[in-house]
Amino acid sequence: MQKTLLFFLFVSIGTISFAQKVNSAKEAPKNEQASNPNAATVDFQEESYNFGEVTEGPQVTHEFKFTNNGKEPLVLANVKASCGCTTPSWPKDPILPGKEGTILVTFNTQGRPGNFTKTITITSNAATASKIITIKGTVVKVDPAKYEPLEQPSMLAPKSTN
Repeated sequence: MQKTLLFFLFVSIGTISFAQKVNSAKEAPKNEQASNPNAATVDFQEESYNFGEVTEGPQVTHEFKFTNNGKEPLVLANVKASCGCTTPSWPKDPILPGKEGTILVTFNTQGRPGNFTKTITITSNAATASKIITIKGTVVKVDPAKYEPLEQPSMLAPKSTN
């Protein structure tokens, strides 16, 4: 009885192990993607931009220019920033081979003093499906003692009748 049980146990383990090896061997070719020599490309003039020092308050923007040097139209499926303080805008229409496009990145400096580095991830139909560009810089806090507001008439002050 024990010999039969042990035999059954070894046969079961062997069958399960063999089945897993066969399945993983069958799945490997599906995961490999053949590279398309005609695929679109996203070739940036620059992949990183440093704003340097910027004053806290205004929004700062930069245009990342790119070219499709592939042989098929380039479609940018999604462009996503690493946080909500950075907003990208990108062309929704396909970029034809040999043509240029731009991704406009806006960073809101309000309430964010100090160094910053933000990434923007581009997902497309290019040979390299995902690409990352970066903005960085330092937000300098405004010193209220040095800030001189423009003099504006008060709505509460009486009007002069000269």
